[in-house]
Amino acid sequence: MMRIINIHDAKTHFSKLVADVLNGVEIVIARSGKPLVKLIPYKEKLEPRKGGQLRGMLRVSDDFDDPLPKEVEDTFYQ
Repeated sequence: MMRIINIHDAKTHFSKLVADVLNGVEIVIARSGKPLVKLIPYKEKLEPRKGGQLRGMLRVSDDFDDPLPKEVEDTFYQ
């Protein structure tokens, strides 16, 4: 269902129009009977995440996953 609303009425009843749009009603806002804009629900555009932005900027040492020295490990269990 589509409703054409003039600008004055849209300003006066904006909250109700938003609720109507969220319930599937198509709202067109007009000035002097001439359609200007359509009120539509916002849908966030989700794009797949892309990795690699830090490639070449970080360095992981060769011993990164070696066991911790005993004195360091002991500090976690005090």
